[in-house]
Amino acid sequence: MALLNFRKKDEVKTATPAHVEVFLDGYSIEVMPRTAAKIDSFRDLLPAGTRVYIAHIEGTPIEDMVATAKRLADEGYPVMPHFPARIITDAATLHDWIARYQGEAGVDQALLLAGGVAEPHGAFHSSMQLMETGLFDKAGFKRLHVAGHPEGNRDIDPDGGTREVDAALRWKQAFSERTDAEMAIATQFAFDPKPIIAWADRLRDAGIALPIHIGIAGPAKLQTLIKFAIACGVGPSLKVLQKRAMDVSKLLLPYEPDDVIEALAAHKAANPNFNITNVHFFPLGGIKANAEWAIANGGASGVPANQS
Repeated sequence: MALLNFRKKDEVKTATPAHVEVFLDGYSIEVMPRTAAKIDSFRDLLPAGTRVYIAHIEGTPIEDMVATAKRLADEGYPVMPHFPARIITDAATLHDWIARYQGEAGVDQALLLAGGVAEPHGAFHSSMQLMETGLFDKAGFKRLHVAGHPEGNRDIDPDGGTREVDAALRWKQAFSERTDAEMAIATQFAFDPKPIIAWADRLRDAGIALPIHIGIAGPAKLQTLIKFAIACGVGPSLKVLQKRAMDVSKLLLPYEPDDVIEALAAHKAANPNFNITNVHFFPLGGIKANAEWAIANGGASGVPANQS
């Protein structure tokens, strides 16, 4: 069963264990243009050097994406915008996006993914097709991240298996060996450490050596977590959340990711070669709440100390 933490607001928090601080070193966080616009200054919330992903939701104008990237870069943060294949109509559009991000915000890293739309808007339907254009290599991108799914992805494997997602990761592993860009896997969020560990170990045993940046949901109300889990196709973790929702006493308490972070950090400390290298936060309960939780738990170092 997943380890979900629900703490009363006035409960005293003990000192953060050293292995948790080490595990949170180099964490990243995800924003959208509309959520970023609500933050007066990211410098008041995030350590210098924190990598900030910018999620590109269908319908968001590229101008808003680039403006958000520029604002974050100007505040001193390395920016990693999403490039969702299924909303990019053709190679010319992809080239234009890359040029805008580079020219206006100095972007040299990207998260490449299929995107959460059922029907492609044009020529691309997978992140592999984006990589095959060679445009990111030609533009000199230094880092490319790709998507991972610890609980599977029924959009890719409708039968609930992992055949297609595994094949895609093998392709991306091979691509990582012929590109100059550093690559890593950034995952969907999940709440149960045991399946996460088993998934990461299975990838390693299959020869997929890309570092894993594990997706973690930040502090949020349980109702909010359930809403996002359904929208994002989270698997077994959703059942755990729904069970929690039946307990009124827990429904009213805020969720914090202490327990899942602690379990993964302890496993990493005991197994230094464990292929989860970084934490990537989804601030489902708000950027400010997530940033404050991270700093309170020792995650105050940003990217420079851990460049995986």
